[in-house]
Amino acid sequence: MKKVDIISLGCSKNLVDSEQLMRQFQLAGYTMRHDPEIVDADIVVVNTCGFIGDAKEESINVILELCEAKAMGQVEKVYVMGCLSERYLADLEGELPEVDKFYGKFNWINLIADLGEDYREEAAHERVLTTPSHYAYVKISEGCDRHCAYCAIPIITGRHKSRPIEAIEEEVKYLVAKGVKEFQIIAQELTYYGVDIYKKQMLAQLIDRLAQIEGVEWLRLHYAYPAHFPMDVLDVMAKHDNVCKYLDIALQHISDNQLKLMRRNVTKQQTIDLIAEMRRRVPGLFIRTTLLVGFPGETEEDFAELKEFVQTTRFERLGAFAYSHEEGTYAASHYNDDVPEDVKQARLDEIMAIQQNIAVDVSDSMVNKVMRVIVDRQEGPYYVARTQFDSPEVDPEVLIPVNQNAPLQIGEFYNVHIDDADVFEIYASVVD
Repeated sequence: MKKVDIISLGCSKNLVDSEQLMRQFQLAGYTMRHDPEIVDADIVVVNTCGFIGDAKEESINVILELCEAKAMGQVEKVYVMGCLSERYLADLEGELPEVDKFYGKFNWINLIADLGEDYREEAAHERVLTTPSHYAYVKISEGCDRHCAYCAIPIITGRHKSRPIEAIEEEVKYLVAKGVKEFQIIAQELTYYGVDIYKKQMLAQLIDRLAQIEGVEWLRLHYAYPAHFPMDVLDVMAKHDNVCKYLDIALQHISDNQLKLMRRNVTKQQTIDLIAEMRRRVPGLFIRTTLLVGFPGETEEDFAELKEFVQTTRFERLGAFAYSHEEGTYAASHYNDDVPEDVKQARLDEIMAIQQNIAVDVSDSMVNKVMRVIVDRQEGPYYVARTQFDSPEVDPEVLIPVNQNAPLQIGEFYNVHIDDADVFEIYASVVD
């Protein structure tokens, strides 16, 4: 029985592809490991990221390490797939002949045939989960029709392609049968879902149907876009208890000057109005956003606007990153990267310092409340859990002391009393 190691780099959307590939290998009789500490399988597959400079560098370094392992006889074959090889296929083939074959983001299914195995079309939606067995990522579309100036995603993934509602329902039912209770709904651009195949935005209808599947305990929405946001999604969120009161929507900036240069197709006032309407329609909503500092042309006045926006809006969850030119993007070919690196870093640090104080207040506001959590794992003297307001790996976690006389089950829900909170963790005890 041949062994295959699969290494996934980049985002959760890549992870879904790796899980589907692993299922195909499993059906073909292979044994598999995902992200092993030591790579020594007959076949190694690297699922790469090509979004930004740091991610590209990490992917290249991993490939080089595997080529060296192959030269030393530690592995037999090295295959590369994903966003990096989708974007730079010809260059990689020329520079890394040690790799047995490169695949892009969408033709990786050919790897199975190239190994002399049959791709099982009837199992296309099936996966070997690499996440804890109680939650999974569900990708509802690929690609993006937006053309933000800084973003390489449309270059890599092409135009937006929605999956049919029935196919997504089938996948969710399959995952429920495997014990999955929590679903992270993901896409490069969530809110455009359905436009290509149904001729209108259909995210609300999709989530409404998924929420009615028996066994679906939590649905959480990731990577929305502010321009032309489908407001009926908020009504579905308010209607269903199992649709988490959580929305991940990348806003990037608030200055009209920056929004125009970024080609975001939304204004400052429209953004402010949208957030107000979200909070009005879904009381208690937690909003996660991402901001971009140091974009070409960002003035001190622009940055001051952004700081004020963060301070007054008080996002429950927020991440930020500093701009870097990405070849092939509109910004790289039309703008000078004119904000010095030290200024970018200083602005990034300042934004995150503001947000840290807000995050502390958000966590403090939960103290003495009873909340429902799901237990992800045990670490030392604590069970590590999350509320509906916390997405895996990016948001705060709830720590519950282990009680040997009343052990908790991983993957189960419990009501807990929030006892205390600090910058990064929330402490709780189970309510009898």
